[in-house]
Amino acid sequence: MSYTGRLIQCKDGLVQLRPPVGSLSRRAVHVAMWPNRSGPDGIASDRLGKAGLARALAMKSRRHEMTEHATVLNFDAARAETFSDQIAGIVEQGAVAVMVSIGHRTGIFDTMAAMQPSTSEEIAIESALAERYVREWLAVMVVARIVVYDPDNKTYALPAEHAASLTRGAALGNFAVYAQHVALLGAVEDRILACFETGEGTSYAEYPCFHQIMAEDSGMTVRDGLFDHVLPLVSGIEAQLEAGIDVMDAGCGQGEALIALAQRYPRSRFTGYDLEGQPIDRAAASARKAGLTNTRFERRDLTGYDECEQFDLITSFDAIHDQKDPAGLIRSLRGALKPDGVYLVQDIGGSAKLEANLDFPMAAFLYAISCAHCTPVSLGQGGEGLGTMWGWETAEAMIRDAGFTSVLRHVLPHDPMNIWFVARK
Repeated sequence: MSYTGRLIQCKDGLVQLRPPVGSLSRRAVHVAMWPNRSGPDGIASDRLGKAGLARALAMKSRRHEMTEHATVLNFDAARAETFSDQIAGIVEQGAVAVMVSIGHRTGIFDTMAAMQPSTSEEIAIESALAERYVREWLAVMVVARIVVYDPDNKTYALPAEHAASLTRGAALGNFAVYAQHVALLGAVEDRILACFETGEGTSYAEYPCFHQIMAEDSGMTVRDGLFDHVLPLVSGIEAQLEAGIDVMDAGCGQGEALIALAQRYPRSRFTGYDLEGQPIDRAAASARKAGLTNTRFERRDLTGYDECEQFDLITSFDAIHDQKDPAGLIRSLRGALKPDGVYLVQDIGGSAKLEANLDFPMAAFLYAISCAHCTPVSLGQGGEGLGTMWGWETAEAMIRDAGFTSVLRHVLPHDPMNIWFVARK
């Protein structure tokens, strides 16, 4: 047999997991596994007998490791090694993602994007951060091939091509925003472990910085494309907004989209509802700071919402699947629309069929967010726990079942991750 890496490949095709250092001797393991075959030194293992094997086991006092580590498994060694490398890469990239989140939150990426190649001391001074921590963070970025290091001059540089995906206002979108979710998953791991055991749910308040992360996310996926890509999906709506209509955003968060609309269309009136008080307070503060008088933000549980024919346009941006009763809310929102009103919905564009999501952009990331946030938040309200990847098919069926006369589905060319519905009353 030959020993390669973590596995022992035997001539007969069987694979043995190599015991860890300090466990049973190789010979004892072999004897335990093949009591009627020759050992690795050519001595027939059956000559040792039960007494010999017992002595070998007692000598190491590790009988339990024989069961745990000396298992004969029928699998392809090459495939196992490839998968092992894959798992190692996942673990490493997870660590890098947390460091990318730190780079975003500290502003180091933005700082470096505006600098020439610089030393760790220069970057730390410019960022107003402690040099020793900056230097260690830079080491992660260098070995992750995100930052370029010049060992002769001991300088670090963030290439423009990399800054295009890692800085605020980046040309390709700031993926560092999403890295914050990876760090957040670690922060709530113990709470989610408890949910696995009890089946209970969580509340939004249990997720540190969640609303800030979602505000940044919404800023990129909704606000930044609102006037060039989103509103053109709704025929005639821009002229209506110019003239002055009533608009409501259900699940408005910190009000990023609503405030942008209010600034562009001062003749229209805008109302934002959200379940949580913290984002509503921030939305109201932002509106006051902008000097807006045509906005109103209110903390409100939309379960059982029953306003009738109040709005010309209602929007929901990545909010419906978290609700206690998504189908009931959609029906209520239809009732809140005036005759000929429009419901504009954005949600994750994954399928309700798991097998259809194997090649969906960032599907594993989205399922992870669903498992640790969207599903438990819904369950915590007494909801169904549909999850992030509830599927565009489910969303479309609920909108149609609510009684809308026309439902159009759109995917924007620059954003394959999200799906948009335009439903007319």
